Amino acid sequence: MPRFSIVMPCFNAAATLPETLASLRAQTFSDWELLCVDDGSSDATLDLIQAEARRDTRVRVLRNPGKGPSAARNLALPEARGDILAFCDADDLWEPEKLACLVAAFAEPSVAAVFAQIAFFDGTRSSSVSTVPAGDLTVPMLLAENPVCTMSNLAVRHEVFSQTGGFDTRLVHNEDLEWLIRLVATGHRVVGLDRCLVRYRTSVSGLSSDLGRMRAGRRAALATAERFGFRADPRAEAIYCRYLARRALRVGAPGVEALRFVLTGLILSPAGFLSDLRRGGLTVAAALCAPLLPGRLRQFLFAG
Repeated sequence: MPRFSIVMPCFNAAATLPETLASLRAQTFSDWELLCVDDGSSDATLDLIQAEARRDTRVRVLRNPGKGPSAARNLALPEARGDILAFCDADDLWEPEKLACLVAAFAEPSVAAVFAQIAFFDGTRSSSVSTVPAGDLTVPMLLAENPVCTMSNLAVRHEVFSQTGGFDTRLVHNEDLEWLIRLVATGHRVVGLDRCLVRYRTSVSGLSSDLGRMRAGRRAALATAERFGFRADPRAEAIYCRYLARRALRVGAPGVEALRFVLTGLILSPAGFLSDLRRGGLTVAAALCAPLLPGRLRQFLFAG
């Protein structure tokens, strides 16, 4: 049985899949299987993952009857044979030592899930790196600026994923946040590694760039938090607005989008929005200057 089951939802990802698959083959820890879940792609995605499966017996191809990334990832529950599930989107890249670092982290029996730093990149270069908070992940942390950032940055014990019931397939955005809240609120320990192990591809057309629907998905996550007795205060909401503003800048959204999130956050809680003075101050400056700056320069300077 493999140590890791890597779960990769795939939808029309032919342009990025070869590089992503290469980053998995380059892992220094090789005891893994890869479940490529095709979500009804209309490009060459299915051909690519079937070819990969013919070359490498660790790779299996699944078809997702439910549609959507949540349903695709939930397929891992009955299909995965590994002790640990490690998620990877079809356009992101792993550093070669990622799985080896996870092996060391999961050596502690109390650890249920692990994440690390990620580097945001546009396909050619990285512009900034996320931060990992001190101590174990908490629901209040998640209600502010989710430090996990992307499912490509998370690995969880198979039995724990089963206990939590997997992802809510009704959600398209922030389904990861809603599940993480359930994971942490039910007492599972999630730890962060202060090391960059994932390169997260920013894309104007990606799901994560649909800022309005991200806020709608967040409302579902907040409802889950309230069931466990946690409520987002104005400070947390302001920090989340800062996150959305930075995301708007990162994906090259219209400058007015970032400015709207900045103003909302400052009205809710100036102290919260500026709790990280460098990040908050640069975000305000970027939102004010955004209409005057070229999109790529805006992304490079203020996406962190």
